[in-house]
Amino acid sequence: MKPERDALAEKITANWISQAIYVACKLEIADRLASGPCPIDDLATACDCDADSLFRVLRALSSIGIFEETQDRCFGLTSQAEYLKTDSSESLRPLALLMGSEIYHTFGHLLHSVKTGEIAFDAVYGQPYFDYLSEHPESAAVFDAAMSSSHGHKSEAIIDAYNFSDFPVIADIGGGNGSTLAAILERNPNSRGVLFDLPHVVERARQQFESCGLAERCSFVGGNFFDSIPSGADLYLLRHILHDWNDERSQQILTNCANAMSRDSHLVAVDGVIPPGNDPMGTKLLDLTMMLIPGGRERSKVEFQTIYEKAGLKLERILPTQHEISLIEGKLDT
Repeated sequence: MKPERDALAEKITANWISQAIYVACKLEIADRLASGPCPIDDLATACDCDADSLFRVLRALSSIGIFEETQDRCFGLTSQAEYLKTDSSESLRPLALLMGSEIYHTFGHLLHSVKTGEIAFDAVYGQPYFDYLSEHPESAAVFDAAMSSSHGHKSEAIIDAYNFSDFPVIADIGGGNGSTLAAILERNPNSRGVLFDLPHVVERARQQFESCGLAERCSFVGGNFFDSIPSGADLYLLRHILHDWNDERSQQILTNCANAMSRDSHLVAVDGVIPPGNDPMGTKLLDLTMMLIPGGRERSKVEFQTIYEKAGLKLERILPTQHEISLIEGKLDT
């Protein structure tokens, strides 16, 4: 076991690693090595980079198991580097690109948020994060891909944890590219879906449903969940929506859901639920990203209960999954 001081020093300098991975992903190094090891001069030429600087980055990453120097100044893939390939079904390249760009720069202003309570991203980029994405298509595409790669494998765990077959109509509120709803419909052939998100987002998602043959079982509704939410669904699903927003904004979303729900409707939010105590949990670190980027927060059971009640909902139960996410189920508090 490493001495405590050395272990702390590694945590302090962890951003060195994440930025080196970002550079490797930006230059598509893993894709370029897919057919076998390659000399650094050839890699540098293909990437239009300085060979010595690229060598030093890959040497550093090889020292921690990401890439390997197979012979002098020649690099190949490792099992970890396989996850940085674009065409990997479990690729983490989009996540590395997301975390290494605007989010990385915003974390440099963590102290600003701590001292002022303000959203750091707004201060750095001059506008809210989701407004920024709407004006920067390349960044929005990276965000969409990162959400799919980091959340996609968790969809099965969500479907395993909850009986979606009980609900004829399932509305995915803020459903993005629709990957979660599509997975639910595939497993529950008697259910129909409603994908609700901003109009331009819904149109992108429609193409995905058409490609997998599910478009006829889904309605695509454009709108803003701060204004209103379509009625008529038996289940309202909010996957990783509430953690993007502060309590006031989350309560507005939940209130609009409550207004759309019938007495028999259910609402399920999918988010991390922070337990008491000091046990390590990725959600506690993700909470810092929520604070800095969109201005939201991860919540405890009590905090979820509070925002549910203020929206006219009763928190019925919390169902854990095999990942650090839970299903927080509610109904109208009548």
